[in-house]
Amino acid sequence: MKQLLQSLKDGATTVAEIPAPRCGNGQVLVHTSISLVSAGTERMLVEFGKGNLIQKARSQPDKVRQVLEKARTDGVAATLEAVRSKLDQPLALGYCNVGRVIESRAEGFAPGDRGVSNGKHAEIVAVPRNLCARIPDGVTDEAASFTVLAAIGLQGIRLAQPTLGECVVVTGLGLIGLLTVQMLRAQGCRVLGIDFDPARLELARQFGAETVNPGAGEDVLARAATFSRGAGVDAVIITASTKSNEPVSQAARMCRKRGRIVLVGVVGLELSRADFYEKELTFQVSCSYGPGRYDPDYEEGGQKYPIGFVRWTEQRNFEAVLDLMDSGALKVEPLITHRFAIEDGAQAMDLLTSGQPSLGIL
Repeated sequence: MKQLLQSLKDGATTVAEIPAPRCGNGQVLVHTSISLVSAGTERMLVEFGKGNLIQKARSQPDKVRQVLEKARTDGVAATLEAVRSKLDQPLALGYCNVGRVIESRAEGFAPGDRGVSNGKHAEIVAVPRNLCARIPDGVTDEAASFTVLAAIGLQGIRLAQPTLGECVVVTGLGLIGLLTVQMLRAQGCRVLGIDFDPARLELARQFGAETVNPGAGEDVLARAATFSRGAGVDAVIITASTKSNEPVSQAARMCRKRGRIVLVGVVGLELSRADFYEKELTFQVSCSYGPGRYDPDYEEGGQKYPIGFVRWTEQRNFEAVLDLMDSGALKVEPLITHRFAIEDGAQAMDLLTSGQPSLGIL
């Protein structure tokens, strides 16, 4: 089967012919029909791979500390060999997969079912049952491929706990940001979107949000004050990707007293205590698709979280997103900008760093 792989040594992306996976206990085997590129995550991986050793070290200081510790205990030569070996291992890309089940050893799935999962960009994927969800008949495969990214935004919304009529700012209108705008609108919130890209701002307006463009000289804080009728916004969900500390600082300044800030994206985190102290603001980092993420007992072992104690797990968030799509409340067709065959997967990855405008790459 074909699978998209990336070299961590030089960032090169290749379509490799590798053996198809087997269906393990508690897993489903899926023949892929389509997968979505997660532009933020996969661009970061491509840029990391293309960087030299110094650039790689600067981007991952935690890994540098681990390398230095290993060098102290194992010696420089052994550590250097281990680093080179790690960089020689290809990385499987992707985590937004849709296809049809061809074999199931998991309760609730049968051959022929259409399913969405966090499987890779590959013709066949084997995925644990808690990382899959069945697709309603009214949702197309292309639309369903946005489920995982939308679940990331949905988890940020759940942490922000918005109520009907509240004013919520979404900073960063990439795929996750634009999906988050729609879900907030579906929940009855007023939404203000912030981005530098006029095309993305236009999409946010089509989805019912008001917008502000700092790149055009618009005053974000003044616009937020007007938007919130002078009270300060109730919550800010940050879906941007930048090294700057400005998104968090800006969020704190535009919030009302005891407002909530949730970080979904990746931004600088040098915070001003005064900004948070004087308003008693709440700041929380959202973890991926929801409860269960990175818990091996849940993800690999198939252990369910009791619904009476954990209402929304990552799988249940997948299902909630699919229900929104099925009802027409979440529209993804306007977000699709490019389509590639898997044989041309390397071109899709090159697009991420080309500077050419793009959003949903299938």
